[in-house]
Amino acid sequence: MDERVARLRRARAGCERILSGPRERSTGERLAELYAAVAVSDGYSTPDFYGTGGPVAALEERVAGLLGTPAALFFPTGTMAQQVALRCWADRTGNRAVAMHPLAHPEVHERHAYAVLTGLRAVHPTREPRPPTADDIRALDEPFGTLLLELPLREAGYLLPTWDELSATVAAARERGARVHFDGARIWETTPYLGHELTEIAALADTVYVSFYKTLGGISGAALAGPADLIAQARAWRHRYGGMLYQQWPAALAALAGLDTVLPRLPEYVGHAGTVTDALAAVPGARVHPQPPHTHQFQWWLPYPAAALDEATVRLAETEKIWLSGGWTQGAPGYAMSEVTVAEPALSWTAQDVTGVAGALLGQLP
Repeated sequence: MDERVARLRRARAGCERILSGPRERSTGERLAELYAAVAVSDGYSTPDFYGTGGPVAALEERVAGLLGTPAALFFPTGTMAQQVALRCWADRTGNRAVAMHPLAHPEVHERHAYAVLTGLRAVHPTREPRPPTADDIRALDEPFGTLLLELPLREAGYLLPTWDELSATVAAARERGARVHFDGARIWETTPYLGHELTEIAALADTVYVSFYKTLGGISGAALAGPADLIAQARAWRHRYGGMLYQQWPAALAALAGLDTVLPRLPEYVGHAGTVTDALAAVPGARVHPQPPHTHQFQWWLPYPAAALDEATVRLAETEKIWLSGGWTQGAPGYAMSEVTVAEPALSWTAQDVTGVAGALLGQLP
């Protein structure tokens, strides 16, 4: 970790008021949460053994129930889960081309593992910074075996299609004989915008990957949900990829706790994100994307250098013990961008609080 990131993390950890993201928890607090999770169910008291039994089995059953799929399988990482899913569908369709957005997670954040390790290749339905449409899928000029849709599309601003648009895009892929895989790392927070339950959303796809540390605040881990025979095949590939760890109960317990405590509150977070975006958009020179937000996460743009905004963020945190939003990156000409996540700590912030602290942030600029 470079010193810039380390300083940001230290400054945030000492803050008493936080707008973006969850509150940082110490190792001791994490251990107490795991102990509390064990206490609520006798079924969690026996550790898992090489991916079977204990909290891992309970978590797999829970996820399958939440998504309405016949089965689910725990993975130590989402990168592994995505590779395995795409590999299994390539085996079954006989086509190793995967249609995905060039901003999708496997293209941007997984070092192209699907291609390097699995021998698949990507085709891009669109390069526009938005989710692919049915017309994009129909116009794709070569066959593909699987369509991967990231819900929401994070790099474009946590964007979602409407329910009708999503249904039409999936139908267009089916027309072309392809299978559909949802990169649903953050699918948990899509229900307010899409207007449908998790089971209905997942039913559109053949497989769905979900994350337990993104949104839900778990330690690590992911799950792949889908048909029982596909999950059985995925279990074999998980072993080959080195994902059958001796025990993974801490990650599973943390995920179960997140499903119990965070998942029910996500509609509240999404609702309050509208208040926060309105306030942040009122800051002189600011832009918010999208507005209104599709989930509880969005982009905030300011017309200053990223390094200056990072320094102002740290100064505000160190002097006032307030964290607004950090991790600024240079984006459009003359603008820097920070991703904002409205979670439990932000619920106490009024619009006036947000604009007041935003003004204080700008006051820290050179």
